[in-house]
Amino acid sequence: MIDILLILIAPLFPLWTIGQMDNPTVEDQQVVLEKKVDSCESMKGICEVGEKEKSEEKKYEGHNIFPEEGVFVAGIYPVKKGSNPNLKIWAGSSVVIDVESGTILHYDQGREQTQIASLTKIMTAILTVENIKNLEEEVTITRESLILPGTKVGCPATGFCPSNRMFTGEKVKAMDLLRAMLINSANDAATALAIHIGGSKEKFVKMMNEKAKNLGFIDTNFCTPSGLEIDGRESECYSTAYDMARIASYSLRHQIIWDIMKIKEGEFYSCDGEYMHELKNTDELLETLPNCIGGKTGFTPLAGKSLLTGAVDQTGKHKIIAVILNDPERWEDMESLIGWVFENYEWK
Repeated sequence: MIDILLILIAPLFPLWTIGQMDNPTVEDQQVVLEKKVDSCESMKGICEVGEKEKSEEKKYEGHNIFPEEGVFVAGIYPVKKGSNPNLKIWAGSSVVIDVESGTILHYDQGREQTQIASLTKIMTAILTVENIKNLEEEVTITRESLILPGTKVGCPATGFCPSNRMFTGEKVKAMDLLRAMLINSANDAATALAIHIGGSKEKFVKMMNEKAKNLGFIDTNFCTPSGLEIDGRESECYSTAYDMARIASYSLRHQIIWDIMKIKEGEFYSCDGEYMHELKNTDELLETLPNCIGGKTGFTPLAGKSLLTGAVDQTGKHKIIAVILNDPERWEDMESLIGWVFENYEWK
């Protein structure tokens, strides 16, 4: 009897096999989908993203999930003009938010935790302004703040020092260190301020992380006031494009931070007037982006090239914050991203 049944159903085996091949499993579909997303992400310009990424964008884009009280809500919100696809750029992750409402205007891997290098200095600047009542206050430069790699006062690059460096025991105004940190991205200036405010780098970093936690930034953990990673503990130093956009939006409460970041070059003197230090802004978009209101650069070999930029629309009424992390084409991509936002959104 069994033999007879096998003979009767054997011709159907190929049909079952074909059916299984034409309807892949969930796992098989996921592999195909990931390949589709990877293919799209390898292209520069505008392209349709895979369904997985579209789902993430829909989850965040256009929503206000800003956690702050007292956010500058004017009753006017950005509305997308059409159904143009999201802009794809070279960045490992990128986010643009509307400052007034906190609405997300662009989102691509925005909550991916990664090193952010000198974008960290935005938080250092916030704590500086909030903890030093008189920025004319004198700060004594310690040796600990000077023995750092990377950009320093007088040295726009490691080993290249065309201007005077600061020295141990020099007294400098807190305002000048704030300027050096934001204009020149000076690691020694950031560290000197941290030691002055917190008593040590470690205590200041604790203040940074407490501030981030209190503001609801759950994907951020700072490990130095400058953004330099700690050898052997690099994984402890991270944030996201989304958190950094919100931190920058919060920093707009302190206009002095953004006034400084717009300065293209300058100089400052030690408190005794004997030593002069030159400053030059590391942000190239100050020269080329007419609606730029300031920004902050970041680079370490681990973090890659990153950029945070504030911009205003043609009416001068609506500010946005854009953040791109790990982008070898950060200048061009930031210009494209800000242009795309203002072309595709209107405020109503």
